[in-house]
Amino acid sequence: MIKLNPDKLANLKTSDQLFDEKYGVKETPTRVAFEADSAAWYFGELMRERRKELKMTQADLAERVNAKRTYISRVERGESDIQMSSFFKLASALDIKIRPEFCPV
Repeated sequence: MIKLNPDKLANLKTSDQLFDEKYGVKETPTRVAFEADSAAWYFGELMRERRKELKMTQADLAERVNAKRTYISRVERGESDIQMSSFFKLASALDIKIRPEFCPV
């Protein structure tokens, strides 16, 4: 069994500390931008994987939502800040059920 060095462990940074150093503390413009970009990338990945599961091409999906294939490509790469209505259209076309949950922060 490997024995961990407690001194080294004490000097390890948390993920929050690393994010604070690289992108700024929470609610600063750089951190907000990073989190928005991360969310766009994440949802784009989910949509791409679902589209592939359904054996659809980007052109097929674009046709279903009355959009251009290049738009679908940008969404999947997290390069397009999509409106909520577009998000719901894409989700519906991909047979993804969305259940919004509103709760106080």
